[in-house]
Amino acid sequence: MLITNNANNFNIDMVDGLCEQFKVRHQNSAIHRPQVTGAMKAANKNLKKIIRKMTEVHRNWHEKLPYALMAYRTTIRTSIGATPYSLMYGMEAVLPAEVDIPSLRILRKLR
Repeated sequence: MLITNNANNFNIDMVDGLCEQFKVRHQNSAIHRPQVTGAMKAANKNLKKIIRKMTEVHRNWHEKLPYALMAYRTTIRTSIGATPYSLMYGMEAVLPAEVDIPSLRILRKLR
């Protein structure tokens, strides 16, 4: 299934022909939620800041993206006092480095 946002570049005969040829269902989304759009813009802005700090050359940003996402998801947000990971999964993430070298946070939970 291909879901697009009613953009004119996807609502043309060529795209319809390709979808029909490869048996892909093309569906337009009509949902617009300004609150979600604002939250996504803020999240993307923060991710861009993290990636800028991690990369030396603009061409290799995609190599750093998984690390930037992990950093973003496991950093406590001061507005809610929790990490996005803990809100989603109900527990804190254990970082790969903390498996070999336990942090104070992990040692505190073991007691």
